[in-house]
Amino acid sequence: MAEKTTPPEVSRRQFVGTVAATAAGLTIVPRHVLGVGFQAPSDTVNVAIVGYANANAMGTNNLLNVAKTDNIVALCDCDESAAAKAGRAQRGTTLEQFPKATDYKDFRVMLEKQKDIDAVLVATPDHTHAVIAMAAMQLGKHVYVQKPLTRTISEARALTEAARKYKVVTQMGNQGRSEEGLRLMQEWFEAGAIGQVREVHCWTNRPIWPQGMPRPTEEQAVPEGLDWELWLGPAPMRRFHKTYHPFGWRAWQDFGAGAMGDMACHVMDAANTVLKLGAPSSVEATIAYNFLPPEPGQKGFGQRVQYNDSYPPSSMIHLTFPERGTMPPVKLHWYDGGLLPERPQDLEPERRLPQSGTIFIGDKGKMWCETYSESPRLIPESAMQAFQRPPRTLPRVPEGRPGHEKNWLDAIRQKGQAVSHFDYAGPFTETVLLGNIALRYPGQRLLWDAANMTITNMSDADQYVQHTYRTGWSL
Repeated sequence: MAEKTTPPEVSRRQFVGTVAATAAGLTIVPRHVLGVGFQAPSDTVNVAIVGYANANAMGTNNLLNVAKTDNIVALCDCDESAAAKAGRAQRGTTLEQFPKATDYKDFRVMLEKQKDIDAVLVATPDHTHAVIAMAAMQLGKHVYVQKPLTRTISEARALTEAARKYKVVTQMGNQGRSEEGLRLMQEWFEAGAIGQVREVHCWTNRPIWPQGMPRPTEEQAVPEGLDWELWLGPAPMRRFHKTYHPFGWRAWQDFGAGAMGDMACHVMDAANTVLKLGAPSSVEATIAYNFLPPEPGQKGFGQRVQYNDSYPPSSMIHLTFPERGTMPPVKLHWYDGGLLPERPQDLEPERRLPQSGTIFIGDKGKMWCETYSESPRLIPESAMQAFQRPPRTLPRVPEGRPGHEKNWLDAIRQKGQAVSHFDYAGPFTETVLLGNIALRYPGQRLLWDAANMTITNMSDADQYVQHTYRTGWSL
């Protein structure tokens, strides 16, 4: 069923205050009472999906995975254009396929009106993650937020603290954290397979969208059915352009977090977990540049593009992590936009580096994995064959799809904790987003004080740590 309403003339903070008293917890019947394999109605979570048909299909994937086990009671997306509807139909996410779901354009209206929502899954562009997740948590709703958790460091810190305050079950959408490979690598490392690690290399094939260009100046008509004001949300007012929506928003500082924000929450997860990295002490970036076409009659390549609005076409980011207990300092190197680390000398000539992955350089050996911590192997293969694998001691997430979403939903049912809860995902996201700040100061080392959330040697950079919201929006 569909319900179209006019957004109320109240702020998000006001409506949260008016309905918070009605937020109720789930009534859970223990599984052992019901029998193996039986899921009672009271053991089913009512989920709302916000951003269920975005161009990168993550919201669609989340929706279909949740629907395999639980109730979809609300679908919210600010784009009701003909193109968006066609895309939804192609991916199997039409309202007719979810008859229990009420249709909304504005998440604020949804949260105010619909009282049966237990949990909210946020799959919108990065710049609206924090405001939606915060509004849901303040009403006692459990939240799943796509990676990166937020667009800025201060937002990540705010969501981490809010999850503790409101005691809700949280999950960030870095699905490799539910996979077997991550646990295997941790067990191998703790068994001494590669010794102590002081150097890690992580890389991705992103961006797969245009980056490194000036902000568009031409004016384009907003597609009928798209609420552009609502899509912008807390971001600065910009005129609609197809380079922002539906697909290219990741390239822009206003809306996305670039290649690193898109993929580092996946690719760096193995290093962050296995090496217990915590917060870095410093970060430094090197970037590639694009050049504008020369003016008529001008020689050379034209003016170099300055990256005030769009992320660079490729970059290297170097993060330094201090000692952690008995573990030595670590230097983590990030590569994107086609850049790759040097091939390990003991990697067999016929083996190619994956499109995205991680290499651990230990003092007794090397280990690698692919994008989502999958396919872990020791290098060279002869070392893998000779390695006596240790017992599997770490808890596993049940294999198969929808693993990561179901891990969150099961944690809600069992009143437990999901594998990428915000006490993990928040600080990890802060590390990732610190790399994006360094992109604004290529060739300079920024010293990071995580406890006080400040860059100690460059006060000018702190403006990018904190988030500034457009009038009418706040956390």
